[in-house]
Amino acid sequence: MTDGSSLDDLRVLAHPVRLRILSLLTGVAMSAAEIAREIGETQANVSYHLRRLHAAGLLDVEAEVRIRGGRAKRYRHCPESGPDFTERTRDEERVFITAMARELHRRSDALDTSERGSLTDAELWVDEQTWRRAVEKAHEIAKELHDAAKAPRAPGTRHVNATVALFPMADQ
Repeated sequence: MTDGSSLDDLRVLAHPVRLRILSLLTGVAMSAAEIAREIGETQANVSYHLRRLHAAGLLDVEAEVRIRGGRAKRYRHCPESGPDFTERTRDEERVFITAMARELHRRSDALDTSERGSLTDAELWVDEQTWRRAVEKAHEIAKELHDAAKAPRAPGTRHVNATVALFPMADQ
């Protein structure tokens, strides 16, 4: 975790390139060069973001490998790692939700309409028990998908998006 405030930690997490890197490294450990090729960024840019994510406690160095006479670190993301945001402020929540929305917009460019997924958008009122069950199910789905994540383009896999944002709303 960084030595800064919780908002600083969230800003580390909320950068669009960093969100892509974290998603990618959930399924496999990769070096900066491998990540750069996969997401179409420069190796220098990816290295910078990897250092920020590692310093924030969001990445583990899984291995160091020899590549062309040098050494490269292979990083991996564990979704349960990193800063504890259970006591987020409204501003901190908004920083992350905004980053998620931008990333969802980018991912929607790759939407495959040959098969239906699940899209839901709702602003509604429900009882507390229903709300708690829905949040618990969302956590279970996220864990199942993160646990099953594989390397990009691994045989038998499908490229998918999973963006879930459930949050209570204040009455205005």
